[in-house]
Amino acid sequence: MDKNQTPPKSRNPLRKLYNWVLHWAYTPYGVWALIITAFAESSFFPVPPDILLLPMALSRRKKAFYYAFLTTIFSVSGGILGFAIGLWLMDAIGIKLLEFYGAMDEFAKISMLYNKYSAIAVATAGFTPIPYKVFTIAAGACKINFTVFILASIVSRGARYFIQATLMVIFGQPIKKFIDKYFNLLSLAFFVLLIGGFILIKYVIH
Repeated sequence: MDKNQTPPKSRNPLRKLYNWVLHWAYTPYGVWALIITAFAESSFFPVPPDILLLPMALSRRKKAFYYAFLTTIFSVSGGILGFAIGLWLMDAIGIKLLEFYGAMDEFAKISMLYNKYSAIAVATAGFTPIPYKVFTIAAGACKINFTVFILASIVSRGARYFIQATLMVIFGQPIKKFIDKYFNLLSLAFFVLLIGGFILIKYVIH
């Protein structure tokens, strides 16, 4: 990868961490960094794997779907750790993680969604601006069906990462800049459309 694309330095601690993770995309260890970040972000790490997936898929388009596959598998694997934290270690670890990220309000809202919609809540988790770790910890805390959690996680995370890889392959650098700038807005729009689809299906079926 082009070393000239390495991110600029920053004084913001979170931005420094973001840039540190991103720089691995331009090294021979990019795949390992992608795997580790995808796994860790699903339960405790603040930086999403998207920042590695996008430049890696862009620079090696023939491997874009391989990178998306790895990101999906290890994101879901990390989600199992988040589920376990919520199920067995909520008081000892889960609450502290959520408080650290200031996500207690989101946790309460997601818990309500799980109690009502279970699979739908998990399936939409990959496309909301809310960190995925909040969904995985909440899933364990709410004791939702583990098989449902895994299947819905594979669908949502896989869709997210394979869509990104596909866009990189087809459109290249221009779409990367667009996604970098508007990713949260795009995720929210997709989330709204997805929920709307579920509601429409519900009314059509009934």
